[in-house]
Amino acid sequence: MKKKRIAKQSVTFHQYNTVIVGAGAAGMNCAVHLCEFMQQRGIKDAARRIAVVTGGLKLGASRMSGSDKQTYYKQGTSPEIPDCAEEFAQTLTAGGCCHGDLALAEGISSLREFFHLVRAGVPFPTDGMGTFIGYKTDHDPAERATSAGPKTSRFMSECLQRQVEAYGVPIFDKQQIAHLLTVGKGKAKRLAGVVTLQKSNVTDSNWGLTVFLAQNIVLAAGGPGALYETSVYPKGQIGIHGLAFRAGLAAENLTESQFGLASTKFRWNVSGTYMQAIPRIFSTDAAGEDEREFLTDFFRTMSKMATDIFLKGYQWPFDPQRIENLQSSLIDVLVFNETQKGRRVFMDFRRDPIASHSMKKFEIEGLESEAYDYLVKAGAFQKTPIKRLAHMNPLAIDIYKENGIDLHKEPLEIAVCAQHNNGGFAINKWWESNVPHTFVIGEMAGSHGVKRPGGSALNAGQAGGLRAAEYIANVYGGDLPKYSKQQKQIDEQVTCLIEKLNGWRNSTGAASRAIIKTIQHRMTASGGHIREKEDAQQALREAVALYRTIQKTGIQLNGPKSVVAAIEAEHLALASAAYLKASVELLRQGSGSRGSHLVLATDGTRIHQDVIDPATGAPLTFKPENPELRQSILRIELDSRAKDLFKCVTTALRPAPTDRKAFEPAWRDYREGEIYSD
Repeated sequence: MKKKRIAKQSVTFHQYNTVIVGAGAAGMNCAVHLCEFMQQRGIKDAARRIAVVTGGLKLGASRMSGSDKQTYYKQGTSPEIPDCAEEFAQTLTAGGCCHGDLALAEGISSLREFFHLVRAGVPFPTDGMGTFIGYKTDHDPAERATSAGPKTSRFMSECLQRQVEAYGVPIFDKQQIAHLLTVGKGKAKRLAGVVTLQKSNVTDSNWGLTVFLAQNIVLAAGGPGALYETSVYPKGQIGIHGLAFRAGLAAENLTESQFGLASTKFRWNVSGTYMQAIPRIFSTDAAGEDEREFLTDFFRTMSKMATDIFLKGYQWPFDPQRIENLQSSLIDVLVFNETQKGRRVFMDFRRDPIASHSMKKFEIEGLESEAYDYLVKAGAFQKTPIKRLAHMNPLAIDIYKENGIDLHKEPLEIAVCAQHNNGGFAINKWWESNVPHTFVIGEMAGSHGVKRPGGSALNAGQAGGLRAAEYIANVYGGDLPKYSKQQKQIDEQVTCLIEKLNGWRNSTGAASRAIIKTIQHRMTASGGHIREKEDAQQALREAVALYRTIQKTGIQLNGPKSVVAAIEAEHLALASAAYLKASVELLRQGSGSRGSHLVLATDGTRIHQDVIDPATGAPLTFKPENPELRQSILRIELDSRAKDLFKCVTTALRPAPTDRKAFEPAWRDYREGEIYSD
């Protein structure tokens, strides 16, 4: 560590072989494996050559998000149902827009990483024979899913953190990522480090800047959680996508965000047993009065309505393929329409669904077979939803009680919320980005396609961390960075950052809070689960204009500590333009409704004879999917000369490798390091 004066500021410099940005389950896993791989290669003081840098050790999606029994999707471990990595990969690619080599790598690494978590202490349940128990999740043809309860990802990150600390890898907490340093140009461009603000050190006269120089950068900062107004991402999950775009990283599949029903007072997904308990769903006015059983206006029978509520459990994400003919995602549309009318929607576990005058009263025996048979096997014939929920999954009740909500005493307010991004930054089969020496893992990585089995993101984060660590240790080695020839370029970027932040002290621009609120409202309205071409185009124009205005006038600060939110507002503005640009381009190509978003079209297919668009009063109609577009991937990069700031290209899917070498030549390739060159 050394200190240096730049632009009249005291700046602290650190040097590491690898800096991992993000302290969730993916980032911590990468740090553990990197330390182990370096030790295997005889690199001394391996742990001291690695650093984890995070904005908040106990913040982020790994620590703060989940659902009824947060799912970990792995290769099957059932003693009677065979499974293999190739079949696992076929499931991941079945939804389209997913590279085959990434899917196969996730399948091959699946059990290796699952058992690594078991050894780390994550309490995945077994039976008396030691079998890890599985169940079926959404888009899952087998029973590959398992869970350690609502806090599965929290257990993962905590157990992996203990391993990181045991190895002695330093963790730098409460660091606001302000800039990604780059050196070189064109194909020689690479990331040289990360500039942060130590939040506690920001004063009127000093920004508390720290520079982490590194030979390799691993970005594991999670999804774009702060982009949306209606969101189940935890409030500490911001994302750094705008910064990564500015550093030159390309992204793929940004159009494929995932949305689903979630509680809003305490941000939590209401999938699984929350829905399988079949609670009452109703709406009120803004004051909580005028209760209405709004679902009964659209379902002819209690059997169909209650079965659809049940099916939302494992058909949880909003899916436009499950809307017509009274399928389960019609419920998401109806919930969204109620909120668009200014009404509030609640789940009440104290009462069964209430019938209209033309319906029969709710009875479990009246459910359709898929729901009825499940509840029979679960022994969930209790008289109320809260009792059924307590029988099937008492931890699902406890998690709300821990956060001040007693489901025995009050209803749960819900909405259709942004939940996960299946897209992210482009990576190869070693999780390396288009910028050499920069790797992207976890939700920041674009390894998923249009649809993915629930819980596969947790497996992907572990597989990605393993793959990146292995490549870094075996190809790039453990040397510390040598940037003496690029020091002037590095200092100039730090100077530009300081001058920008100084300029914001006297800015006439908008305040960060207003900027972020504008971004979030626009993204939920125009880039969320309901999209329309002309509306998205207008939203893109506004997003680009906002970012250009920020570059011209800056962001108004309200005291030095507000600089943290200002930095977030700037890179969120750029990220929102990227997401909207990708959405507009896909709509221009005629993609239609796919994944977890519905594309409205006046000449489209009616959702339901009685469903009306709250904005126009016209029947709600949508454009069906063009499935041919699932055979390619939309790629996007920053281009400051472009009218919309970004350029998009369509790229071909990479297939899963099919070549299988005999043992002896494969062993030779392994010994000689040839496995890293293809």
